[in-house]
Amino acid sequence: MAGNNCWVAVASAEHVRRGRHEGFMQVCHGKAGPLRRVHPGDRVVYYSPTVHFGGKDRLQAFTALGTVLPGDPYEVDMGDGFRPFRRDVSWDADSVDAPIAPLLGRLSFTAGRRSWGYAFRFGLLLATMEDVELIAAAMLRRARSDVGDAAPA
Repeated sequence: MAGNNCWVAVASAEHVRRGRHEGFMQVCHGKAGPLRRVHPGDRVVYYSPTVHFGGKDRLQAFTALGTVLPGDPYEVDMGDGFRPFRRDVSWDADSVDAPIAPLLGRLSFTAGRRSWGYAFRFGLLLATMEDVELIAAAMLRRARSDVGDAAPA
């Protein structure tokens, strides 16, 4: 099945950074089932409620944007009996963290919802192309403004 879906995955920013660095995505504490719903060519964006797994250090930002690469979910041995499943992803190197707050009223899965975080409870959420384009624009706009801020005078 060719990929044409868009997904929002949920993980701490520290876990997302590792996945970006190593070129993979992992969801729901490494479960295979959710990754079987994701297909090559699908777009994926990560939402990170916190910086550290299990931490109280709220971030509430989108932290990665990419496209799922060909191949099936695969299992890795991380030691101590932990064998999570992953999928390979080509991460957009030009995207930077973008807070969710300015987008809450415009995303289909949060607009008009007082308890907007409820949408993220299962760790992987099917999103619309419009949602992902809106998030991507925010991530890339912030990247451009960060570059502009760092430019010499």
